Amino acid sequence: MKSRKRVVTSPVVRSTITPKRQRAGWPLRATNSRGSVSTPGTRSPVRIEPGRGGAPGTAGATTEAPPAPLDLSVDIGRGLVFANPILVASGTFGYGIEYGDVVDVNRIGAICCKGTTLKPRVGNPPPRVTETPGGMLNSIGLQNPGVNAVIEKYAPLWQAWQTKVIVNVAGESVVDYVEVARRLDGVPGVAGIELNISCPNVGKGGLQFAIDASAAGGVTAAVRRVTDLPLLVKLSPNVADVRPIAKAIEDAGADALTAVNTLSGIAVDPGRRRPLLGNVFGGLSGPAIKPVALRIVYETAQVVSIPIVAIGGITELRDVLEYLAVGAVAAQVGTAIFADPTLPVRLVDELADECRRLGLTSHQALIGTALPARRGSGAASAKGVEYRP
Repeated sequence: MKSRKRVVTSPVVRSTITPKRQRAGWPLRATNSRGSVSTPGTRSPVRIEPGRGGAPGTAGATTEAPPAPLDLSVDIGRGLVFANPILVASGTFGYGIEYGDVVDVNRIGAICCKGTTLKPRVGNPPPRVTETPGGMLNSIGLQNPGVNAVIEKYAPLWQAWQTKVIVNVAGESVVDYVEVARRLDGVPGVAGIELNISCPNVGKGGLQFAIDASAAGGVTAAVRRVTDLPLLVKLSPNVADVRPIAKAIEDAGADALTAVNTLSGIAVDPGRRRPLLGNVFGGLSGPAIKPVALRIVYETAQVVSIPIVAIGGITELRDVLEYLAVGAVAAQVGTAIFADPTLPVRLVDELADECRRLGLTSHQALIGTALPARRGSGAASAKGVEYRP
């Protein structure tokens, strides 16, 4: 019998990060022998896939009324609609094909592929990754084959998928961003662009756009002029106040924001003689950055009207629900994929379970429940309480 193909991602990360333990009082997910899913306190079984079970009067039939139709779709704008709000973050899922043997990619709301540049990049010198308490530092350096190779090799495969693929675009100048976007425009299989103007682990370019409102708005406007593709722009947490930057990006024509990219950090080698990473600096991701990301989504949601896709430290359903509560319409799973590639698909099912448990026909009612009421012009801290370093 032919052995199962071993899935290898680039870069290879051996992680001991494990999903957080089930929090006290949180509904446990159980699967019965017929493949149905139930949660404590709900009627069982709750059927996720219609059409299962026998006809009335046959063995295995259920007398329960079928559940109300559940709509988990997310409309980002400009014709981009995700089937559900669970996405995978750039740099953690390759180009999607790397996980094909272990994950049904068509169950995911959208895939943000690896960062793509105008020309191929070999990336940063090793070591490139190291674990940290509650996360990891990566300094891959945007290793990728370049936009032309992505269009030729991967776009035809994406065209056959039901899930949407968003190309993460990086560059060292406005000209780079514009040219990559121009080449992607109209390519079948490319559903949208995520502008990475906030990558903290490359030697030059990118970062300066995300820390200045004028620069962020300028690169966004320049890309907007050359493409009709839905445009998402990724915010940096490495700023004192993200709100004017987010507003400038919205005013420049972005369709949505993604928040946030990694935090800039370093690690020291075991001998304490030099920085551990070959590029010195790396991007911190994982559960450790979740409070920061929650704060940024919370603030940003109060100053912009375009959708926000949250990123940062998602390991279980409760994390997704918290991001929805502070104003995100969807969430990207990132670092946890290295420990459990099946997590994104499982979160889709668990979110559906939770909506049914609450008697909802959509997750939309869960969005913004923790936001303060808007006042006046929509000041980000409506109650006058905020922390600034």
